[in-house]
Amino acid sequence: MIDDHAKSRLHHDLRWIREAVLAKLDGLGEYDVRRPLTATGTNLLGLVKHLALWEARYFGDVFDRPFPEPLPRWDDEAQQDADMWATEHETRAEIVDRYRRVWQHSDATIDALALDAPGHVPWWPRPEVTLFDILVHILTETSRHAGHADILREQLDGAVGDDGADADRDAAFWADRRAEIERAARAARPEAR
Repeated sequence: MIDDHAKSRLHHDLRWIREAVLAKLDGLGEYDVRRPLTATGTNLLGLVKHLALWEARYFGDVFDRPFPEPLPRWDDEAQQDADMWATEHETRAEIVDRYRRVWQHSDATIDALALDAPGHVPWWPRPEVTLFDILVHILTETSRHAGHADILREQLDGAVGDDGADADRDAAFWADRRAEIERAARAARPEAR
């Protein structure tokens, strides 16, 4: 049996990383939160929409505690990847508010169930899981997408970090740091030796 301390710690970390993801939207206009910044179209608001949908599924359907709002079916080919971007008809407030409602629903599931509570993930090759498995999975996935959000935000306006630790570093600092890293990368090439 996994103890309550582990559950509390994982849940605390999930709550923290969720807020970090949403903080990446702060201060940006509508175009910038929706703007595709990679070849595959990755964008900040799409990451939030994606996280909301999958967290609702994992802490809802997997444990027979469905999220109370309609969700597209996980096996609907037409909806595949539609969760990775926001249409012009979806507002930022709607997507962010839905994510926060998903948090409440997920938190209620986490609070109500023991870490060894069984669940079923029909889209996984080994579908029998526990709450512990899903908590770790969602924490990992949210952290992964928070890293994507960090890079996207840096591309948009140079904002870095999530705790203000880099607030005293200006554009000149980062230009010098980048130049230092570029020199090291060039020096490491075989032809440079």
